[in-house]
Amino acid sequence: MSSPIHRPTDRRAFLGALSMGAAFFTTRGLFAEELARTPARTEGPFYPDKLPLDQDNDLIILGDSLTPAVGEISHLHGRILDATGKPLSGLTMEIWQCDANQVYLHTADSGRKAQQQDKNFQGFGKFTTASTGEYRFRTIKPVPYPGRPAPHIHFIIKRGDRKLLTSQINIAGHPGNKKDGVVLGGISVFDRELLMTDFKPIPDSKTGELTAKFDVILGRTPDDQALHALRDALQKRNA
Repeated sequence: MSSPIHRPTDRRAFLGALSMGAAFFTTRGLFAEELARTPARTEGPFYPDKLPLDQDNDLIILGDSLTPAVGEISHLHGRILDATGKPLSGLTMEIWQCDANQVYLHTADSGRKAQQQDKNFQGFGKFTTASTGEYRFRTIKPVPYPGRPAPHIHFIIKRGDRKLLTSQINIAGHPGNKKDGVVLGGISVFDRELLMTDFKPIPDSKTGELTAKFDVILGRTPDDQALHALRDALQKRNA
C-alpha cells in the first residue's frame, strides 16, 4: 500500500495540534478545524525603496524585454486561507527577493553592486486573490547571500494598504537553514517548519523549471474581530 499524500494544510493542522499540547487530545473536537497559522518574520532592510514600473506576478520578464532573468525558473503558488481553511479573496500578496547574483532591488544594495545586479530580474511582484484564495508567481529559486545563508522569499499579505502578515518562505532541507539567524531566532521548531517548502522539478520541463507550493494561513484580523463582535451583539439583541 502506498503512503498517504500529506498536503501543506494537513501538515499545518498536524503541527498546530502538536504545538497546542495536551488540550488537543483531551478536549474532543476543540481544535479539529484549526490550521496552524503562518508565523510572522522580519521584513528585513531590503523591501524595494523604489518600486519597479512592472509589478506583475512574472518576475522573470521585465516589461517588454525578451531576455529572461538568470536563475532557476520557479512557479510559486498556493492559497491564502483563514484558520478554518476558508479561501480569502481580495487580498494582495507581495513578494520580493534578491536576484541570482545576490542583489536586492534596493538602492542600499544595488547601489554598491550595480555591475553585479541582474537588470532583467524584476525583484518584486504582486498578486490579488479571487474567490479561490489562490496566488501564483513566476520567479527564481531563491539563493543565499552574505549574512543570510538560508535562501528565502519575502512576502507581505495586505488588505488594501493595511498589512495583515509579513513573513518569509524558506527552502525545506537547505543546509543554510541550520545556521541562519532569522530562520532559527525566536521561533519554535513547529513554526519554523511552517515556513518551509520544497522546490520540485516540473515533470517534462525542457528548461528545468521548478514548482513550489506554499499556503498562507491567516489568523483573525482586527476587522474580523470587530465584525464578529457586532454580529454577536445583534444576535443577542434579537434573541
